[in-house]
Amino acid sequence: MNDDSLAPLSEAQQEIMEIVWKRGEVSVNEVRDSLAKHRAIARNTVQTLMTRMLEKGWLKYRTIGRAFLYSAVVPKKTSMGQKVKELVDSAFGGSAEELMSALLDYRGLTKEEADRIRALIDASEKDRDVSKRKGKS
Repeated sequence: MNDDSLAPLSEAQQEIMEIVWKRGEVSVNEVRDSLAKHRAIARNTVQTLMTRMLEKGWLKYRTIGRAFLYSAVVPKKTSMGQKVKELVDSAFGGSAEELMSALLDYRGLTKEEADRIRALIDASEKDRDVSKRKGKS
């Protein structure tokens, strides 16, 4: 499934997805218990949210006896990539350079973060070069 076609999640649904991604497979009760550590929430509310997420294509489930175990359809990395694309397009006019400039100006980076980002850029450029060479063959 292409994540571009997925309906967006509410804040509460995004919070549930974080739990699902972290644990891999969860029941409604497990999600409710996790959320209940931070605020009061009814099991029926969690069930409704997860049912809607299932309908939107974010979750799938399997049954074991009478229990439903939910897992993610879309990997977290794919979902985050789409969110970053949307952020760059909406807040920075499609400019990744402006995003990085804002990050550096308003948050800053540790030396370790900067080193990892440089390594990611280098790896991305190498991958792009390899892809271009393969395309010419």
